[in-house]
Amino acid sequence: MNSSRRSFLKTSGFLTAGAALAGTPLISFCNATNRNQVQFGLQLYTLRDVIVDNPEEIIRQVAEFGYKQIESYEGPMGMFWGMGNTGFKSLMDDLDVTMISSHADVFNDFERKAEEAAEIGVSYLVCPWIGALENLDAYREMADTFNEIGRVAQNAGIKFAYHNHDYTFNEVNGEVPQKILMDNTDPELVEFQMDIYWVVLAGHDPKEWIRAYPNRFTSSHVKDLINGDDPESTILGTGTIDYPQILKLAKENGMKYYIVEQEQYTDTTPLDAVSENATYMKNLRI
Repeated sequence: MNSSRRSFLKTSGFLTAGAALAGTPLISFCNATNRNQVQFGLQLYTLRDVIVDNPEEIIRQVAEFGYKQIESYEGPMGMFWGMGNTGFKSLMDDLDVTMISSHADVFNDFERKAEEAAEIGVSYLVCPWIGALENLDAYREMADTFNEIGRVAQNAGIKFAYHNHDYTFNEVNGEVPQKILMDNTDPELVEFQMDIYWVVLAGHDPKEWIRAYPNRFTSSHVKDLINGDDPESTILGTGTIDYPQILKLAKENGMKYYIVEQEQYTDTTPLDAVSENATYMKNLRI
């Protein structure tokens, strides 16, 4: 606002009047609407086909689209994209964006990764993949491993979470492996990132899992689903998943982070998809 404009507002008493209106029902309604607006992030894997050539420029575009949170992944340039943890933090600060988490290989050199993440205020490191294990006992052993990893994360001052795909929701000998992982991990050490797309694709209702395990699913991947013989992820709001209903319930049951991801693109580009998904999330109220 330029000085002449500000002087006019002061002279007219507009600023004073505006302050007085702060307690009116109209302003209260606006504030309530803003409170219901979702603060959302982006999983950078969405941009895997374009980000490697110039990570800084791509992430600057992401910020321009309105994303205030970033979830990285341990790709070919590492989860800090060749900038080191403090260099990447400087970029985030410059863009007024927060790196809340990263997918990482948690089975190798995890203590160092956890310490580097904690040094710059990252909240979570997330295990993105374990694959379909051979039997139920293997899932129980994995739960024990998760507890150990979670303890390392806790000692470093961050949190550890597991990100699901569909395979942990497919029954093995009459049991659902996801339930074994959740029932046999310490809630103080292990949290869960619900990839809602994969839960739905496996034929489960995300709302049932959220109700059954309140405060365990603390973050989510938000991507829409096109049904058919060859299902794929699509622009939010153009598929079949009822995100307003699911995320409202999730928020009521302890979910804190809503991270956009898209893995396939039909008649669009990765950056255009990221932009369109941001528009959807800006208009979402839960």
